[in-house]
Amino acid sequence: MATPILLVPGLNCTAEVYHNQLPALWRFGPVTIANHLRGAGMAEIAASILADAPPRFALAGFSMGGYIAFEILRRAPDRVTALALLDTSAHPDTAEATEKRRAAMALAGQGKFTLAIQQSFPNGVHPAHVTNPHLKALHTRMARANGPETYIRHQQAIITRPDSRPDLPAIKVPTLVVVGEADSITVPEAAREMATNISGATLVTVPNAGHMALVEQPDAVTAAMVEWLDAIKS
Repeated sequence: MATPILLVPGLNCTAEVYHNQLPALWRFGPVTIANHLRGAGMAEIAASILADAPPRFALAGFSMGGYIAFEILRRAPDRVTALALLDTSAHPDTAEATEKRRAAMALAGQGKFTLAIQQSFPNGVHPAHVTNPHLKALHTRMARANGPETYIRHQQAIITRPDSRPDLPAIKVPTLVVVGEADSITVPEAAREMATNISGATLVTVPNAGHMALVEQPDAVTAAMVEWLDAIKS
């Protein structure tokens, strides 16, 4: 039986962030990449996505997409048949992270969105990939496609997101947790915490990847997602 799959992009991401995974995922069922550009906070964004989503679906979220996935689970747990959390965290924002977000938002609001994009890239990838022109171009291309207004709105939604840690034990669907070994934004410890507190969850740590493991090591992430969906199918 086909499994509808809903993929939620992250901050400064378009559907292109999942480009490498799509050919492998389509054989399991119809794939929808969520429009996460509508709504002013996590609740509104999740409600907008749910309005367009299939009746039931396997759900995957990358980074901010993971925060949205937690909100989708809170609002419609019976519609989610499986869960993949990709380089994300159940934690709320720390004071330090919020301060950095507000500084980046200020740059974007001052017409310096390109600078904000440039400054965010090195922290988003493995140190070995900081000078990778293809990854840098992808990061810039996706961010510009969304634009500064969306960036500011999404950052505010991230800052005000709820703590999802109390919800983890209630997740009973097959769950995959993926993290880049050098992710400095949603760190491996946060991934281990999610995997430990979600019954039966599988944790995959991706070598030679930072926060953007989806595009830094696409084959490894795709293989993990295929195994996750294979397990559901069987």
